[in-house]
Amino acid sequence: MKAGAFRVECEQIDIFDRPQEAGRVFGGVEIDRFVPHREVTGPETNVADAGKAGRRHSPCPLRRLVEPIRKDDDTLARPALTASADATPLYTERRRRSVGWRSKDVLRTAALVMAMYIGVRLLWFANPLFLTAFLGVLFGLAVSSGVDRLARWRIPRGAGAALIVLMFIGALAGFGAWVAPTIRAQSVELRRRLPESIDRLEAWANRHNGGIIGSILTPAAPAARRDSAQTTSASRSATGAGPPSPDDTTRATPLRQRISEQMSGATRYLFPFLSSTFAVIGGILIIIFLSIYIGADPELYHRGLMQLFPRRARRRAGEVLSAMATVLRRWLLTQLIAMLVIGSVTTIVLLLLGVKAAFALGILAGLLEFIPTVGPILSALPAIAMGFLDSPEKALYVAFAFWGIQFAENHLLIPLLMKGGVDAPPVLTILSQALMALLFGFLGLMCAVPLLAAAMVAVKMLYVEAVVGERVAVTNENPAKDAAPA
Repeated sequence: MKAGAFRVECEQIDIFDRPQEAGRVFGGVEIDRFVPHREVTGPETNVADAGKAGRRHSPCPLRRLVEPIRKDDDTLARPALTASADATPLYTERRRRSVGWRSKDVLRTAALVMAMYIGVRLLWFANPLFLTAFLGVLFGLAVSSGVDRLARWRIPRGAGAALIVLMFIGALAGFGAWVAPTIRAQSVELRRRLPESIDRLEAWANRHNGGIIGSILTPAAPAARRDSAQTTSASRSATGAGPPSPDDTTRATPLRQRISEQMSGATRYLFPFLSSTFAVIGGILIIIFLSIYIGADPELYHRGLMQLFPRRARRRAGEVLSAMATVLRRWLLTQLIAMLVIGSVTTIVLLLLGVKAAFALGILAGLLEFIPTVGPILSALPAIAMGFLDSPEKALYVAFAFWGIQFAENHLLIPLLMKGGVDAPPVLTILSQALMALLFGFLGLMCAVPLLAAAMVAVKMLYVEAVVGERVAVTNENPAKDAAPA
């Protein structure tokens, strides 16, 4: 043990002693040599000479055992004291901790529990508003990135944020006006021909009834069709009517009826907000204004969030929030580019295959690309059904085309775009989407993946690094830098 390095129970010590008192034990510290002034400022530190006798510090258990030195004494230049490594503590004072709950502790805990309960109930009751606000924050982070670039040209942040949002809305409106006639005509054709394609799909499945596809699609179709045909034939024979027409036999097939029931139930469950036009318009306006205000001054809201944390935790909280903002901004940019690319490629492929309503199906595929994993499946189903209008082989080609597009997206486009983002595991992505869709409907399905990305950042930085002590890469960009300890 080095001279002057020892552990004490107090924070600061003054020792003024005479040489003849060397060797005595004061408060568990054996004095070997004399020091005119000693100051210990930590639990384990070295002796520091302040150079001035008579300096006063906070109360210490050693103070009352030491006689102060006089100013006219000539022993200030004598050798320093050291602490023996095997010194045995003889005197310690520890502040006794109170045991049990005090009234203010009980009140504080009760208030915290009540606040958490009210917050959860409010979140559950107004979940469409909170999820819409989250989408507004998500788009606001992307707008703030563009505003930072416009600020280099000395454009005010407020004007830059409004300009970016208005340009985006104008681009969408212009594109919609350009393709609106084609989309309207193809949408009408899609609604008219889709039931026919479902009937053809069922007929093809009935012809292959012994296979797996027939058992999955129409497990009870043959019996139901025979019963329906016998009942219809008997009723027409009794009334003297002629044989049933093809339109009557294909008007409500079991497969189409089941799909209609499932889709109607899913529509009522996933799209409850579409029941009110004002709710849709209000949600869009909330997203627009939140995007403008957050993009104009994100630091204002960042400082407001920092005030909710204690001072000792603000630095770490700021790092976590900054990492979340970076990940969410990168994710949104990735999804927007993927939507544009997938929509364009799908439209071109469907046109090459000769599928009817190719523009409408391609735009639908681009819009549903915002929902990872689930969106591509939902967009492929109507395209495959439209392929059955011509032949089952064309439907098979359409299915392979969608599979190839998704394979190229997942292995080429997304890894390139997600550099610097969070690569969420597929199992977590699917489970989070299923849970959010089950709890909050379509809005929850839209917000599931960005919420999962933000939660993964918080878990990695606040638990894996801080508690477990393991170095992890928060994002895919520069893992060595992300893995550095905070």
